[in-house]
Amino acid sequence: MELSNRTLGQWLEHWAETTPDKEYLVYSDRNLRFTWQQFNRRVDDMAKGLMAIGVEKGTHIGIWATNVPDWLTFLYAGAKIGAILVTVNTGYKQSELEFLVKDADIHTLCITEGVFDGSYVDMVYEMAPELRDSQRGFMNSRRFPKLRNVVYIGQEKYRGMYNTPEILLLGGNIDDRLLEDAKRQVDCHDVVNMQYTSGTTGFPKGVMLTHYNIANNGYLTGEHMAFTASDKLCVCVPLFHCFGVVLATMNVLTHGCTQVMVERFDSLLVLASVHKERCTALYGVPTMFIAELNHPMFNMFDLTCLRTGIMAGSLCPVELMKQVSEKMYLQITSVYGLTESSPGMTQTRIDDPFKVRCETVGCDYEFTEVAVIDPETGEHLPDGVQGEVCCRGYNVMKGYYNNPEATAEVIDCDGFLHSGDLGIRDADGNYRITGRIKDMIIRGGENIYPREIEEYLYHLEGIKDIQVAAVPSKKYGEEVGAFIILHEGAVLTEEIVKDFCRGKIARHKIPKYVFFVDTFPMTGSGKIQKFKLKDLSLELLAAQGVVPE
Repeated sequence: MELSNRTLGQWLEHWAETTPDKEYLVYSDRNLRFTWQQFNRRVDDMAKGLMAIGVEKGTHIGIWATNVPDWLTFLYAGAKIGAILVTVNTGYKQSELEFLVKDADIHTLCITEGVFDGSYVDMVYEMAPELRDSQRGFMNSRRFPKLRNVVYIGQEKYRGMYNTPEILLLGGNIDDRLLEDAKRQVDCHDVVNMQYTSGTTGFPKGVMLTHYNIANNGYLTGEHMAFTASDKLCVCVPLFHCFGVVLATMNVLTHGCTQVMVERFDSLLVLASVHKERCTALYGVPTMFIAELNHPMFNMFDLTCLRTGIMAGSLCPVELMKQVSEKMYLQITSVYGLTESSPGMTQTRIDDPFKVRCETVGCDYEFTEVAVIDPETGEHLPDGVQGEVCCRGYNVMKGYYNNPEATAEVIDCDGFLHSGDLGIRDADGNYRITGRIKDMIIRGGENIYPREIEEYLYHLEGIKDIQVAAVPSKKYGEEVGAFIILHEGAVLTEEIVKDFCRGKIARHKIPKYVFFVDTFPMTGSGKIQKFKLKDLSLELLAAQGVVPE
């Protein structure tokens, strides 16, 4: 087992040459199938198309889409010519989109129509109205001066936007030798992917990940599950997350196996895809597995082909792990980490005892040094003593984009990345996560930073002070709770607060619970004790006769 210096493009070309006729990408619901060779050819055509519209090494390409077939085409096309793919959360709304496009210096934004209750096309036009009157490729936006192109992923045509057939057609104007020249300029230590995460403080930050970071993390993840080229992985987790684009896609890329893609999570479609394609592996956050197990048609599907997978993204209940093992035949593993660690830092192995796979997040990834460090003194702590879980190694991000100060806050002078999570290592080298120093809310695998919601809600007239904190949830692990102190004489209701958020911030960030309080729990020095708000929420809900879902 060793780390590889191959770029993503080199990995793709390796399998296109070695197993050209083997299936790489399958959409079972529409019988869409690409072999490694077919997919690689489409990627090269798309890469030339991107070059034709001004994309070059270091250019930032944003992708705002569910797991559509060309999501991966854009990833690898950009990777081959040294461009950087910036993933955009599919749940983002207007203000979040605008922040990311500006902060990430997006040059080319690739979008679909949209999901849930919002049109991406409409939001892009609202963000950059100049687009409607601009010649494609020549947009000149006052607010977003770096943004030159918008590409619609599909056949439809919109004013000022390219669509994918047009990009592929433009690629015919680029000589193959120019593409080969561009490929030769790409190094495995170049940034290839930026993902936005709230981190520990402030607004979302762009995590810069290299080919070396993510390809090797995907490879080792697969090794821990004994992956081979004969495996078929059902991918129903979103590609804009590290879970999807690294733990899933990079695992497939480095093992030469097949990925069966689900465009948007649907428990019935997942079960049907596993059954039809005889998938051997399945990933998901706990809520996904719960939905699959409880689907009324669950028993109609033959899942005996399954052997392994990953349950991650939030706390994995022991009882759920048992059901998945017994009813879905899965030797489930757990991965712990964060976007900044590419993301895997520790993982249980497929041959670990069930108790280890259920009750811990496993041991260090190879070539990674994980340590439990005293957050106050910086001292490395012995087994059995709680401290902050930190790591250093090949998997640590290159840094936050254009934010050296924030980078220095999480990567110390010894090269250790600080997670903000509390944990303990046992005598066998396995880690247990016991809490968080930071007050991040993790709802069904989505990282939500309270300050972002607090700053938005401060604009609602009548609010004097607000704190946002986690409320325990059986379904999602945690839900968003807003604790509000009103100005004297002000009148607000829970529904008014939620209505103020709808359509303005992502749905998963809208407070599930709104509490109107007179004070916040404070320390003697006047600091708010945010961790006590969780207990307060349970007391207030109990007084209302409400049981958290």
